[in-house]
Amino acid sequence: MELRQLAYFVAVAEERSFTRAAERVHISQSGVSAQIRQLERELGAELFDRSARTATLTVAGRAALEHARAALAAAGAVGQAVSDVTGLIRGRLTVGMVVGCTVTPLFDALAAFHRAHPGVEINLLEDNSDRLVEGVRVGTVEVALVGTATAPEGLETLTIISERLVAAVPAGHPLAALRRVALRDVAGYPIVCMPPGTGLRTVFDRACAAQDLRPVIAWGASAPDAIADLAARGLGVAILSDSMAARYRDRVVARAIEDAATPALLALIWRSTHSPAARALLAHSREAFSRAGPG
Repeated sequence: MELRQLAYFVAVAEERSFTRAAERVHISQSGVSAQIRQLERELGAELFDRSARTATLTVAGRAALEHARAALAAAGAVGQAVSDVTGLIRGRLTVGMVVGCTVTPLFDALAAFHRAHPGVEINLLEDNSDRLVEGVRVGTVEVALVGTATAPEGLETLTIISERLVAAVPAGHPLAALRRVALRDVAGYPIVCMPPGTGLRTVFDRACAAQDLRPVIAWGASAPDAIADLAARGLGVAILSDSMAARYRDRVVARAIEDAATPALLALIWRSTHSPAARALLAHSREAFSRAGPG
């Protein structure tokens, strides 16, 4: 007994015609008839009454029909399961990353994923966080590392870093001499910050709006390196996260902005319905970030 014989049997039963069934399965009528005759010989019973103009199921045929349908459905489920696996082996995965990202555990996760599934084509997309969040929502990006003020609504989130904002200035700057720095102190100077649509900028803008402050954003840059360099040259007060600023201790002095209470988040985001490839990357990402530890 073969699956194709069961498929032909179901087609004839549903079409009530050998001719229409042959058209449906794209083989000759004689081919359908021959295969069903073979099936009947194997089962030891006729499945159709061929005495009328239409193909009518016999008692044996009616007994066999639902089982034949179930067997075909089970075979389809097997095919879907294999497709899920081959999706990991041969698929395509689009991963988003906020511009200027230097979080090495993400690269470790991508490398581990590539070693495990070398047949997957990985497309790495750099963009600002707002556009990456929208990409995940609409499905053009499957997993993204974004900076954000709050976890995006309706998406799954794995928070990687949660940190307060700091003001970074050169050693001779007046803010460097203060033990406590407030937003109002910072807003009195030109600001060097990330562009709109990034997590840090959103947190900073919201904190200023809450106090009705309107600082001058004199310089905008997507990369923390550029922001720190501009601040080190006295062109403005850099707004960074604590861990970002720590990388530039040789160039700037960092002071926590004490009344900017909402932390900036760096997080992996994805939709609850995601592909097997995305699922595997998330597993590698959790492992990589777990090894890296907090921050």
